Amino acid sequence: MSWQQYVDEHLMCEIDGNTLTAAAILGQDGSVWSKSANFPQFKPEEIAAIMKDFDQPGTLAPTGLFLGGTKYMVIQGEAGAVIRGKKGSGGITVKKTSQALIIGIYDEPLTPGQCNMIVERLGDYLIEQGL
Repeated sequence: MSWQQYVDEHLMCEIDGNTLTAAAILGQDGSVWSKSANFPQFKPEEIAAIMKDFDQPGTLAPTGLFLGGTKYMVIQGEAGAVIRGKKGSGGITVKKTSQALIIGIYDEPLTPGQCNMIVERLGDYLIEQGL
């Protein structure tokens, strides 16, 4: 299966008639493995800050998580594994695998729990595959 198929079929999938707003699979160095057409253009330093928070949990909490210039308030996550952020009625989930970052961005009517499930399910699968 190609990386684009993972994005199209597993991240941009429909749940209760709703889908993520945007999604991507990135290398931990910020290289794009695959992304949805509307995934925001991000800066390398934004990915570096996300990676730093995985290595040193809590570093993003004071400043927020930035992706594509959009600021998300960092909320509960799993240290070293998942970062979750909120902005208005939407938000972001970032799951770290051994080689990649799985990123899902959502807006209502998709719920935070649905976004977490979509992103983390694929991330867990890739971890099982050694990726």
